Amino acid sequence: MKNFQWSFLLIISIFTYGCASKSEGISESRDSILTIPVTELRPQKTELLREYVGDIHAIRNVEIYARVKGYLEEVYVDEGKEVKKGQTLFRINNEEYEAQLAKAKANLQSAIAEAKGAELELKRVRLLVEKNVITKTEVELAEAKLAAVNAKIEEARSEKSNAAIQLAHTEIKAPFDGIIDRIPFKMGSLINEGTLLTTLSDTKTVFAYFNVSENEYLEYVRARGKAAEKEAIVELELSDGTFFKHKGAIETMEGAFDEGTGSIAFRARFSNPEKLLKHGSTGTIRLTNTVDNAILIPQKATFEIQDKSFVYVVNKNNQIKTRSFVPKSRFSTYYVVKSGLESGETIVCEGIQGLKDGATISPKTISMDSLKINNANKIELSAR
Repeated sequence: MKNFQWSFLLIISIFTYGCASKSEGISESRDSILTIPVTELRPQKTELLREYVGDIHAIRNVEIYARVKGYLEEVYVDEGKEVKKGQTLFRINNEEYEAQLAKAKANLQSAIAEAKGAELELKRVRLLVEKNVITKTEVELAEAKLAAVNAKIEEARSEKSNAAIQLAHTEIKAPFDGIIDRIPFKMGSLINEGTLLTTLSDTKTVFAYFNVSENEYLEYVRARGKAAEKEAIVELELSDGTFFKHKGAIETMEGAFDEGTGSIAFRARFSNPEKLLKHGSTGTIRLTNTVDNAILIPQKATFEIQDKSFVYVVNKNNQIKTRSFVPKSRFSTYYVVKSGLESGETIVCEGIQGLKDGATISPKTISMDSLKINNANKIELSAR
């Protein structure tokens, strides 16, 4: 009897343990299904904010050279100062050129006097020919002498004009309003013809040049669409991280792509009344393009294998499958999809680490709007 009771208790214990183990297994299986954030892909109108390195150029920037040789006698301006059009900047010693002008004037007067004598001689010869005192060949000779003297007058006038120009070039004047750059030579320096004296920059308005890839060029043209006749507004970020207070406008672009880089240069114009921007400085150009029906995915939802980009797509049974896609634009936190993913599909948007192809998840849907795409539906892209 006792053996029967012990046997019955042992069977009950084994049955109870088995049921408990089975219950715990079911619980553990349920707990292993992870809750993962997912989002449904929807096309949306998006402003893509691209950044490019820009080179700043004054609207007019010229190098001022000496056009005559001599000692630098006067320097009327200082480096970094503003000058007006026609203002005298330098003066080269002009004594030699004044003497040359005086000599040219004297040679001209001499030639004019010689011509008057030749004219009188011609009249006298013609009178003698009429009286048959001398032959007609004497008239021809006198006419030739007068023509030679008249040519001498023209030569003397040319020399006088050249001497006057040389004398005028001893004073170097500003061709337009602007700011003087460095002046390497000081008073007393011997200046040769062609010596660089300084550079003059007109920075009331500046140009910013930046290079755009062919794909980004096409994106820009298509984004402009019917608004192509309007100016494309750009911003300029300075080297200290602040933004230039005046916005610029894209005016034009080059006519051909650079074969070496595959890019094309754009030119934007900025008003610079405070003269803050200088010729040769740099900055970051920010260009906004509006893209319709763009499909966006968070970059943290992606992973790469052998230079290909993948995401986990969730099917109707909450199973995840890897899917490759081609990004159109790549930036700090998002991709714009070119191909491989369609509107309406659901992808895992966070927590992809440790997931395996074919696994079942418990999806937690998060709308794309709640991902706070750059706070104002603007996405900042860095030009590559």
